[in-house]
Parts: sequence; C-alpha cells; structure tokens
Amino acid sequence: MNVDFTGLDDSPIFEGLSSSDTRTLEKVFSSKEMGAGKTVFIENMQGESLYLIKEGTICISKMMAEGDEETLVVLGPADVFGEMAIFDGAHRSATARVAENAVLFCLSKTGFEKLSLENPTLCLKLAVNINRLFSERIRSSQAAHREILLDALGRRDL
Repeated sequence: MNVDFTGLDDSPIFEGLSSSDTRTLEKVFSSKEMGAGKTVFIENMQGESLYLIKEGTICISKMMAEGDEETLVVLGPADVFGEMAIFDGAHRSATARVAENAVLFCLSKTGFEKLSLENPTLCLKLAVNINRLFSERIRSSQAAHREILLDALGRRDL
C-alpha cells in the first residue's frame, strides 16, 4: 500500500509544511495495515519508528505494579505516537495495541536519519513539529498529575 497523507492535513506533524514537503515525506514513510487486537509495540521494547494513524484506533497503555494494564489514551486518525523513537531509539515507555483495524504510516529512525542528510531543512521542520507535540503531551500530563494530587489532598483552590 502506498503512503498517501490525504485527509491528514490536521495532524500536528504537518504543521507549517508545504504540499511539496508532505509529498517528499510520503516517500520516506512506509505503510502498515494491522487488525484489531494486534500489538504495534510493547512497553520496554526497543523503539525504532514513529507512527501516524491513517485509519483506525490505537490504545496506548502501561503495565501497573499489580500486573494490570491501564489505558492511558485512545488515539485515532491523524494522531502520532511513538515519536521519541526516531530521536533516541530508547525502550518504549508504553504499549500500543490496535483497537479497531488500522492503517499506520511509519517513519523509521533510519528513514529520519536519511531525511536529515538528504533534506535537512524539511527534517528540521518535522523535528520541530514532533518536539512541539511531545512538549504539549508533557505539559498536559503535568497538569493532569497536578489535578490528581489536588483531588487526593481534597483541595481544589490551588
């Protein structure tokens, strides 16, 4: 299946990119179809790719101390996940499973590195968008943790 970003214009990964830029990126990404219940990656697995959801739903979850798996977020079309893998290749911090049949577009760490050599300007734009997305997630997570702490303390006025 060819990569076609049509309909994904609202994805934060494409913010500020021209149509020429997105056409170039279509050549760098690969496509993967996965059925419901399949695992994209598991927590602590070596990271190797960023994923952009074209179709379907992905559940991101984390194993808890008691051995239970807790869903952190459910993602859909135009959402991106696994983004830090193309920068550091470190182990995954969560598990990603397909909830509804999915078409995923993948950018490997190797593909990202190749893009940085062949088109450094586009690679920088993409990196800025990915880092902006990651920063927003950290800020959102910190705000959520603050709310949980305030609830636990019985205080809502801080």
